[in-house]
Amino acid sequence: MLKLPKRNILRSKRMFQEVYLRGRSWADRYLVLYVFPAIGPGRKAGFAAGKKLGKAVVRNRLKRLMRESYRLYQARLAEGYYYLLVARKPAVGVKKPVMEQAFLKLAGRAGILKKSAYGE
Repeated sequence: MLKLPKRNILRSKRMFQEVYLRGRSWADRYLVLYVFPAIGPGRKAGFAAGKKLGKAVVRNRLKRLMRESYRLYQARLAEGYYYLLVARKPAVGVKKPVMEQAFLKLAGRAGILKKSAYGE
């Protein structure tokens, strides 16, 4: 089972701003994915849901869904990047499989998915 250690999560406001302002972005109906080259090896991810999306319960649920989608597919993502996932308003009512598909679609468009040994 893949884990998402705290050391692999973007925490500081400065790093969020760096990825947001200087990274490339891809968007669909539910998510916006920002990708920025990392300083060293490895990868880190950040998750954001703005106050316009709803109260804290709603925002936290969206961040949980984004974290879980990232956690499940992190082994298939390219190393050496910082990722930032931002939820959009239509994502408020979606279920986990929809969020996962949105994440995979954006990762594919961004060209950050590694080819798997099983042809997935």
